[in-house]
Amino acid sequence: MADAKEVDGRDKVDGLMTNLARGRVALGLAALAAPKLTVKLMGLGGAADPGRDLVVRMFAAREIALGAGYLLADDSARRVWARLGLAVDSLDVVSGLKTRGALPLWVTAGAVGVAGGAAGIGAAKVASDIVR
Repeated sequence: MADAKEVDGRDKVDGLMTNLARGRVALGLAALAAPKLTVKLMGLGGAADPGRDLVVRMFAAREIALGAGYLLADDSARRVWARLGLAVDSLDVVSGLKTRGALPLWVTAGAVGVAGGAAGIGAAKVASDIVR
């Protein structure tokens, strides 16, 4: 059976991380440009709230930084960015679980599911970096 290498020599986990990083940048840019729409789509209301918009834009900056950092880094620096992303996504899962009673179940499940999926990809990347 073939190993996890793709035709171009990059492994599948790195491909997943690259796509995750691209998604982070896209989500961050969308949240930065339209914080009200972003929170509405996430099920967190749609009324004007300058404080919430500030926090969403801070989230956006974090996502852009994590995604761009990974995409622009060389292989050795990508290992650091992967670990940072794993830490952030793991904390997002914990934070989502702590708010499970205060938000509708579908909102919490969606947020925890997305963060958990990202953490899973990050954990796979970190593990593959360790065994190399």
